[in-house]
Amino acid sequence: MHWLFGDQLGPHFLRPSEDSGLARDTPLLMIEARSVFRRRRFHRAKAHLVLSAMRHRAAELGDRVTYVRGDTYREGLDRAAGGRPVTVHHPTSYAALRLVRSLPQVTTGPARGFLVPMAAFAAWADGRGGRSLRQEDFYRWVRRGHDLLMDADRPAGGRWNLDHDNRQPPPRDATALPVDRPYRPREDEIDERVRHDLDRWEKDGDVCFVGRDGPRLFPATRAEARAALRRFVERRLTAFGPYEDAMLAADPVMSHSLLSSSLNLGLLDPAECVEQAEAAWREGRAPLNSVEGFVRQIAGWREYVWQLYWYFGEDYRNSNVLRHTAPLPGWWNDLDADDVAARCLHTVLSQVRDTGWTHHIPRLMILGSYALQRGWDPAAVTDWFHRCFVDGYDWVMVPNVVGMSQYADGGRMTTKPYTSGGAYVNRMSDLCGSCVYRPADRTGAHACPYTAGYWAFLDRHRSGLERNHRMSRAVRGLDRLADLDAVRRQERARGDSPP
Repeated sequence: MHWLFGDQLGPHFLRPSEDSGLARDTPLLMIEARSVFRRRRFHRAKAHLVLSAMRHRAAELGDRVTYVRGDTYREGLDRAAGGRPVTVHHPTSYAALRLVRSLPQVTTGPARGFLVPMAAFAAWADGRGGRSLRQEDFYRWVRRGHDLLMDADRPAGGRWNLDHDNRQPPPRDATALPVDRPYRPREDEIDERVRHDLDRWEKDGDVCFVGRDGPRLFPATRAEARAALRRFVERRLTAFGPYEDAMLAADPVMSHSLLSSSLNLGLLDPAECVEQAEAAWREGRAPLNSVEGFVRQIAGWREYVWQLYWYFGEDYRNSNVLRHTAPLPGWWNDLDADDVAARCLHTVLSQVRDTGWTHHIPRLMILGSYALQRGWDPAAVTDWFHRCFVDGYDWVMVPNVVGMSQYADGGRMTTKPYTSGGAYVNRMSDLCGSCVYRPADRTGAHACPYTAGYWAFLDRHRSGLERNHRMSRAVRGLDRLADLDAVRRQERARGDSPP
């Protein structure tokens, strides 16, 4: 019997191989453990998506799969397999890996769903002394090794990274990008039963969720995921590159692919995503800067985050070099966007509340930046992102939040803290124009909480950041602020109240 976790749902997880113990007729096991939802207060839309995807996959597999609904994984395994041998692909979290390794009947095979084997990455990283593991170097190594966007031994177009071409602000006076809408799935009777079960569990007080569960927005089947990929490549990829860092209040999706949840559920193989994008460029259907930007997100960043999660080890999640310990306030945990006056944070928190998703710049420069400026505990921030995003998994969020967003590792992963004042948000969005706060104001009734928070953050960590070559100039700017004392008093008084 082979055990499939709920993020191992695509056909590439059933490909026969000797190292996995899988044959074409190996009986399959899937376990729906309600204890997962008791341990954390997940977003309701995320719980719906995961259960819908698992139950759809079980329906597709038919009699080949034993689908167990139990209280815990151990209980489900005992009911389905007894003491019989079970194989499983390498799980995607340390907790799940500890579980399967504690079960003597379970044999763990290599991970699937990623481009680079973990042993190959470890050899690459060890060859660099375990230091200077920058994403750009890794990305180029993956491109060469997988012949992605390469012309012989040179990068297509002569440059490895076209990020400089992909930082445009949104078109002036636009409320939405002029691009076709993304693929949206249609719910069916399986979704209806999932929603009924979630309603019942909540009513019984067995579990508690956060956020709203409207019609399902993300694929729950392989067919839906392939349709979403096809629509993105054929009708949305062209506009992706230039505006991948831009934000519009009325257009949260912009031209993003919305494929992260499908990839992280295992419905899509990353290889097919980058190969279809490259084919679009080579056939003249998409510009190189958009294709390279998309390839970099998957073959670069996604792959890099997965590998660092395992390479850095489980203690990495506890990194906290800035010694931030403040708890997350209740309005943030509850996704209570209605209490927030700052238009950028209100807009993005509303998007998370309503859909469990927002793209990478709001995550980093609105949500993550605010948490960093306020000095919130990075472990709590990581857990919040894990619970509240439909594509959030432990391996995704630990490096993304601890390493990049909260700079809690002191630079092992990135070279600087990613935070800014309101000027960046104003330049890259339409979120500031009608806000009660003004991006240029540090103090007073209209002081932008991001602008004031940015300077307060630099002030608190001056001694550490002034030695960082990418931050030293910004830190020296503190000496030019005549109102620095007023900023300090103001931000202390603000506390954890919604801005």
